[in-house]
Amino acid sequence: MTIIETDGIRALCEYGTEKRFVSVMLLSKPPVGAKVLVHIDTAVRVLEDDEARLIAEALDGLDAALNGHDCDRFFADLIGREPLLPEHLR
Repeated sequence: MTIIETDGIRALCEYGTEKRFVSVMLLSKPPVGAKVLVHIDTAVRVLEDDEARLIAEALDGLDAALNGHDCDRFFADLIGREPLLPEHLR
């Protein structure tokens, strides 16, 4: 989500058409415009732009898959290769 206003304790954030207040007490004064990872209405960390974009694309891909739409373009980097498994699963 992107912070659109904050008082240092909570922030009004948006993602797509959704807007909601989230706690920012775990973060060190995130600025307006910062992209944050939100879990259960709490911003848990500030994201770099590239990471925020990748997360947004993955969420869009999941939404497309769940709604029966083509999602290949969202996961083009995975098509044609084996997924990298954690060491304990190899």
